[in-house]
Amino acid sequence: MQWTLVIPLKPLARAKSRLADTASDTVRPGLVLAFAQDTVAAALGCAAVADVVVVTDDPLAGAELAALGARIVPDAPGTGLNAALTHGEATVRSPRPRAPVAALNADLPALRPPELNRVLDAAGEFPRAFLADAAALGTTLLTAAPGHALRPAFGTGSRARHRASGATELDLTDVDSVRQDVDTGNDLRTALTLGVGHHTATASTGLLIPET
Repeated sequence: MQWTLVIPLKPLARAKSRLADTASDTVRPGLVLAFAQDTVAAALGCAAVADVVVVTDDPLAGAELAALGARIVPDAPGTGLNAALTHGEATVRSPRPRAPVAALNADLPALRPPELNRVLDAAGEFPRAFLADAAALGTTLLTAAPGHALRPAFGTGSRARHRASGATELDLTDVDSVRQDVDTGNDLRTALTLGVGHHTATASTGLLIPET
């Protein structure tokens, strides 16, 4: 199965406020963009991915991610993460109603194509499926097979909400790079240990990551 991934991205200046103790207001937008660049580049390198759609209104992010090969869709709803994902899904499925669609976080700088491939292959066995994040509270990926709506419920505690919605939780090992999103300095430290893409490696140079 060849998936279209929908990746939502806030305007860079408003994203990742919890990284304020790691990156200043002037540095953080570039770091957030680097996360997204490495996420998109890895996703496009995955054999199970047909294309990547990024939903964003940020002009710099749109230009940089389009240069990597992503299709950019404006965040027409402008009312948050789940509305952006639903809009992206509708954009994908308007010309291709049977397209398999997956929502993927934009903050997976350690993402490895073979691990993403394993997750998407496993997800293809179910109408809807999701992968919990490293903290086991949130979600980094949600899939919807042909004929099924995505029904995203991302945000704090989304693992429980996606399970309650009937999506199958994927019980996979050795896919840490798909689970490790970055919200805090500790998350970034873990991602760096896993091995991030070159955009994040460059943007992270010289950062003092506090212990928490």
